[in-house]
Amino acid sequence: MTFHLLVLPGDGIGPEVIAQARRVLDWFATRRGLAIEIEDGLIGGASHDRHGSFLTEQTKARAQAADAVLIGAEGGPKWARIRAGSGPESRSGLIRLRRELDVYANLRPIRCFDALAGDSPLKAEVIRGVDFTIVRELTGGVYFGEPRGIEELPDGTRRAVDTQVYTTPEIERIARVAFELARGRAGRLHSVEKANVMKTGVLWRQEVERLHRAEYSDVALENVLADNCAMQLIRNPRQFDVIVTDNLFGDLLSDGAAMIAGSLGMLPSASLGAPLGAPGAEDRRKAIYEPVHGSAPDIAGRGLANPLGAILSVAMMLRHSLNREAEAALLEGAVEAALGNGLRTADIAPAGAPPGAPTVGTQTMGDGVLAALEAATQ
Repeated sequence: MTFHLLVLPGDGIGPEVIAQARRVLDWFATRRGLAIEIEDGLIGGASHDRHGSFLTEQTKARAQAADAVLIGAEGGPKWARIRAGSGPESRSGLIRLRRELDVYANLRPIRCFDALAGDSPLKAEVIRGVDFTIVRELTGGVYFGEPRGIEELPDGTRRAVDTQVYTTPEIERIARVAFELARGRAGRLHSVEKANVMKTGVLWRQEVERLHRAEYSDVALENVLADNCAMQLIRNPRQFDVIVTDNLFGDLLSDGAAMIAGSLGMLPSASLGAPLGAPGAEDRRKAIYEPVHGSAPDIAGRGLANPLGAILSVAMMLRHSLNREAEAALLEGAVEAALGNGLRTADIAPAGAPPGAPTVGTQTMGDGVLAALEAATQ
């Protein structure tokens, strides 16, 4: 069957990194028989400039009909004033699309490639061999809770309100994803919240523990407060296998953990909806794939961006949406090989490298991954 993919390059460096991901997809189509049909669209500022909306109804419909969506990046200072508003249109197109597709399970793998272990800001002996996944709840919590907004007070000052809300079904379904993932890995799950100060944290802990007792007692569960987790990620990241947490903490912790991988530009992600057979599931599992980094307007259009987060997002697509584990592993191996051959974009240049030390651009890094794919299949 043909796999239908909607590609939304977005803003800033998004089109540049997605162009390299497209080259990888074309290679798999040509060399590995991947039957894929690609449709292009707009999201974020690019969509607002053209249509006056960060996410149009047409794009939502096309995303609903696609087997998966691949996104580059979204946003930038050009649209900051619009985003500062309080109406529905002020929400980013990406956040709204996540909610529209109900892709509630965000998987963010944190892996230290051997070739980068000595180049991270962290000590090699601390991060070498690190390989864990953060499972972030993506469609609830403070990013979607109501009421929200900014209001004028009678004394002339202003008040801003954001609401953190979680329900039993929201917590249970994301915890189930994390338990299943941990069961297929090393069998360890850390559940992260702030039960000491937040009622949503209390409920989160209670519901995760209840599900653990009922269905997943074979998985070792440990509850961790979010601030302690942040410290432990730097002190001893190898203790983690799977981390499950809410929308806000998942956002913060995964960006911090990016330094283990060397740079935010290295991180891919998969945002998945209900699996087949689950209550409310459709005939296929909804999915959005995207690098974790932002639009980086300061380097946009200069050919400097690291495309590996986008390329590794293709690997996640091969694994989670296409059930092509061998191809996913092949692509991850090609990224490892390209790094092992010394290719470095500026964001992953060796720690302490002098200014002007040799680095490569977006296109050359893509060339290196494709060359490694070719070499691995000779």
